[in-house]
Amino acid sequence: MVTTEQAPTLDRRITISYALGSVGTAGFSTVPGLLLAYYLTNSLGVAAGVAALVLLVPKLWDVVFLPIVGNLSDRSVSVRHTRRPFLLAGGLLLPVLFALMFAVPSGFAPTAAAVWVFLAFTAAASAFAIFQVPYIATPAEITDSPGARTTLMAWRVAFLTFGILLFGAGSPALRDAFADQRTGYLVMGVVVGALIGLGMLACWWGLRRARILHAEESERSLRAQFDVARRNRDFTALLGTFVLQALATSSMLGGAQYFATYILERESIADVLFVCLVGPGILFVPVWAKLSHRLGKKRGYLIASLTFTAGALLLLGSRVLPVAVVLALVAVCGVGYAGMQMFPLSMLPDTIAADAAARGKQQAGAFTGYWTAGETAGFAVGPALVLSVLAITGFVSSTADVQVSQPGSAVTGVLLAFTVLPTVLTLLSLLLLRRYRLNPSEATVGPSLPTLETS
Repeated sequence: MVTTEQAPTLDRRITISYALGSVGTAGFSTVPGLLLAYYLTNSLGVAAGVAALVLLVPKLWDVVFLPIVGNLSDRSVSVRHTRRPFLLAGGLLLPVLFALMFAVPSGFAPTAAAVWVFLAFTAAASAFAIFQVPYIATPAEITDSPGARTTLMAWRVAFLTFGILLFGAGSPALRDAFADQRTGYLVMGVVVGALIGLGMLACWWGLRRARILHAEESERSLRAQFDVARRNRDFTALLGTFVLQALATSSMLGGAQYFATYILERESIADVLFVCLVGPGILFVPVWAKLSHRLGKKRGYLIASLTFTAGALLLLGSRVLPVAVVLALVAVCGVGYAGMQMFPLSMLPDTIAADAAARGKQQAGAFTGYWTAGETAGFAVGPALVLSVLAITGFVSSTADVQVSQPGSAVTGVLLAFTVLPTVLTLLSLLLLRRYRLNPSEATVGPSLPTLETS
């Protein structure tokens, strides 16, 4: 039976501390998807098909490992009434492992370089899981109010958007600040890793005053945990929608550097593209939050998804459009992208709370373990899909000191990977969103907390 304690005030300090965790997670979600594929194919000389496997296979391990973390963190709540030790462990491990991903020793052959990146990426993804699973579980456990969760997610997505913008624009610029490309990647990896760790540790420290409202004995079996998540129709619909959209957005992010180099023929404009894609989110997250209260989360989510799709389709004309128009269309995608981040993260705690109300048992880790598995897989598989398209269309890999000319088919592949692939994935996701039927009033387990203002 769910036990209810007096709800602590969800004050601004707790809200901001939680949101700071997204500044750290933004680095891991963004930089590998943006630069790791390009690092493999255009600096280390790894063939596009092999690079796709390097990015994809570690995510197969995550599918197994993330639910285990969810199960262990649920047990931690049962025994210690906290998930914070997991936040600390992830915040300490990830910075070092992240730096190693971009620290391939000079002189390594492409095969050895691919193995190095594969091992480092697998270890870093595991450390990220240790932090991210309990991090996502937290909102459903520290407040009973769907409105307060929406506000908490608005703050989180605003910080996440800022982090994505910072890392997405700053990491290529930091890399390019060095004449030697390998040195640039190494310095970038160390600096980004350190910032990731600071964000995660700030979250761990700031949440020390946040109390879990509903702590009880968790399911001990992974199979039981899987059944809890699988049988919740709203959760599976929302998860499927989010994973397909993670594939869509990560495909666009993963193809941005290739798009800048081979479609716009301006390699250095990749950071501007990224700012145009992510920057609007800083302005539009509050707009989407207000639209959520007016039209409902599901309808707002649909509008955001269609906005992203419209921008992506119009980008098919990028080879004949002025660069300024292309950047404006990328910004349209960015407006939709902001909503596609905020709405599912706001709806997830509602599904967790509604399940707890129906079953009399809080199993946040059971849900967030699978959610994080889908999220991380989506953000890794997206760039792998881009690399697969490039491999099929004949893309030629090279080392940093060698320039090669790409065949016309590969250039077309870059355009399709940046526009058509995200469009198709997003439209498919909307078929799953139709199955989500949860009414927000079902997502309140205990007494409601007052909604915090976002200003």
